[in-house]
Amino acid sequence: MLRLAPGQGGPGPRFFLIHAWLPLIAFAAMVLWTMVFGGDQWLADRMYAWQGSHWQLRHDFVTEQLIHRLGRDISTMAWLTVLAAWIVARARPGWGSLRRPLAYLLVSVAVSTALVAWVKSWSNMDCPWDLVRYGGAREYVGLFAMRPLGLSRGACFPAGHASGGYAWLALYFFLWSVRPRLRWLGLAVGGGMGLVFGFSQQLRGAHFLSHDLWTLAICWATALGLFLWFRRRLVVTESAAVPARISAEAAR
Repeated sequence: MLRLAPGQGGPGPRFFLIHAWLPLIAFAAMVLWTMVFGGDQWLADRMYAWQGSHWQLRHDFVTEQLIHRLGRDISTMAWLTVLAAWIVARARPGWGSLRRPLAYLLVSVAVSTALVAWVKSWSNMDCPWDLVRYGGAREYVGLFAMRPLGLSRGACFPAGHASGGYAWLALYFFLWSVRPRLRWLGLAVGGGMGLVFGFSQQLRGAHFLSHDLWTLAICWATALGLFLWFRRRLVVTESAAVPARISAEAAR
């Protein structure tokens, strides 16, 4: 059963202020700083200079093998584990209360990563390591700028690898449904994974900070929207079931 934490009632103004409006304001402020006022380049310049004016960590064992490749596999295995738990919950009556929360978690993680991949498939931005400023061969072209003719498309926005971490922000709402007191742990796990994955890729020169911000926004919006959608379906289903139960009881 998908529910809100005890004492907070339904999704009223306070819920939307905390989970929608404040994150949106923070996201807009960060996008302005990174993409309009040069925060992306400011941070990437320092990472690049710190590594000796080349992306020394691009092929480092920790950043490439452990965090990038193994981290991706761990995220995939975690999703398959949730899928197995959902299958068990459908087969065992004692796990019935976990079916809908597990279904929500499965769908939210899958949709979040798919949305990031879809946006990445048609967006047109380069990785830092492709740019002249950082030892590459291309000039920087902004997200909404016209790309010069003859310049092949970029495929680095938003951050795909970070979505394997930020998609698990859905754990916040999953735990809110089954163990409300642990929901902040879910937020910490999803946010921590996304930060590690994203920062590692920035150190490799694969992404700017704004690429991760957009991925974070997509994953959080997906988790929030699907939580409200699943909850609404539950309310509608239960409301429709009440007359049926009354009729069944009256017939006995």
